[in-house]
Amino acid sequence: MADTGGEVGTACAAAPGRDIPEGLSADPFARVGAVADAVLYEGYLLYPYRRSSAKNRVRWQFGVLLPRTWVEADGPVAEGISGSADSWYQRTECLLRAAPDTVLRLRVRYLQLQRKQIEALDEGRYRPVESLRGDDGTVQLSFDEAVPYEVDLAWPLAELLRGPCTAEVSAPPAVDTEELGAGRVVRRREHVRAHTTVAAEQLADGLFRLCVRTENAGEAPDARAPRAEALRQALLAAHTLLGGEGLEFVSQTDPPAALRDRARGCRSAFTFPVLGGPAGRSADGATGPVLLSAPIILPDHPQVAPESPGDLHDAAEIDEILTLRTMLLTDEEKAEARATDPRAARILDRVDTMPPEVFANLHGAIRSLAPAQEAREAPEARPAWWQEGGDAGLSPTTDTVTVDGVPLGTGSRVRLNPRLRGADAQDMFLVGRTAEVAAVFHDVDGSMHLAVTVDDDPAAELHGWYGRFHYFRPDELKPLGDGAEPRP
Repeated sequence: MADTGGEVGTACAAAPGRDIPEGLSADPFARVGAVADAVLYEGYLLYPYRRSSAKNRVRWQFGVLLPRTWVEADGPVAEGISGSADSWYQRTECLLRAAPDTVLRLRVRYLQLQRKQIEALDEGRYRPVESLRGDDGTVQLSFDEAVPYEVDLAWPLAELLRGPCTAEVSAPPAVDTEELGAGRVVRRREHVRAHTTVAAEQLADGLFRLCVRTENAGEAPDARAPRAEALRQALLAAHTLLGGEGLEFVSQTDPPAALRDRARGCRSAFTFPVLGGPAGRSADGATGPVLLSAPIILPDHPQVAPESPGDLHDAAEIDEILTLRTMLLTDEEKAEARATDPRAARILDRVDTMPPEVFANLHGAIRSLAPAQEAREAPEARPAWWQEGGDAGLSPTTDTVTVDGVPLGTGSRVRLNPRLRGADAQDMFLVGRTAEVAAVFHDVDGSMHLAVTVDDDPAAELHGWYGRFHYFRPDELKPLGDGAEPRP
């Protein structure tokens, strides 16, 4: 799951006009490279990896930072930690243990959209076409690609304490041309304007709160343009790595008891910070030298499974199932996939040549039975969110939230009215549908979401049985009747 490939744009900066201090040439983020690459390419291609697949018409679903004028054409975005909602900024807040003379290092990473246009040579002039066969017999298709871009930043902590520091993290425009004999491939990237601002606040001796904010600084030429057009100026799969020598980050998901209240005071937006690298370095098990702030919610110390032979870029990475389905593609479908994108071609090459013993390893592995045994023997030690009633005063099945003067709770009937900007991409398919509320949840960021089952979903009863729901904010629902009208 760590197949980076392709061209990588890089830039380095500290504070504007300054060089990265000497002695910081070693890469502090190598230990989280595979996980960070998996985040970068999550949803890059969607099975079955062909241009004609309907799923590939709704791509780029995580960490998408678009121009503010486009995102807020229908009003301000609703802030939350979900990186699957379009926004124009990301904000990471975390706790840091360090000495005042520590140098903080950051790496801002994202994908830059690249339009791949095939052009045929016709009477001395090039004209756009959907496909073209090269002299070697291979076919090329016009399709949207993306290239990785990253910017390294470094500031002394003492400087951040004196005031916020800002650096540009923009990706330049470019045009690359590849001759095909009967035509050419033209790849175009537009200017992605962005900057990152970092600020620090001292909370106690050796303890600091850090705030990292990355913004899309561009302006959409047309605030009403289709999303596919706005993506040309977007940061895709944007995420941030933080680290440095002589510092430790405090876990936001499992902080030490003495720092729990301070950790809860950190408010991240459209991203979720977790400790990176192997677990077990710190004495209390709740700190680490690297932080990964990603648009996908991960546990502390995430790792790529050693059984995974390579990226599938599918936004739902289940290696065995996707490998089996890739094996079942017809020769025509495989040819189209190869012509769609070089990474799709590499997936096919890997699957076609996969040794039986590697494929057998995809079936799964048991790392340890100890956690399950401990949970059975000491259920009171489980995290509060594992069981109903674990959080004092909160009960998803009995809590209600008032919408348009009507209390909505379990069993309430609603009509779905998700906003089409700043919301999950899949929500567009549910506009106007009716549903039943299954539960009311209080999120870790203080917001509320209602879990619903859609009325005309033939699997609604099954989804309710094993707890798979659609989730909406209160302002995206309209009560039906008195709000508790039973489903027909």
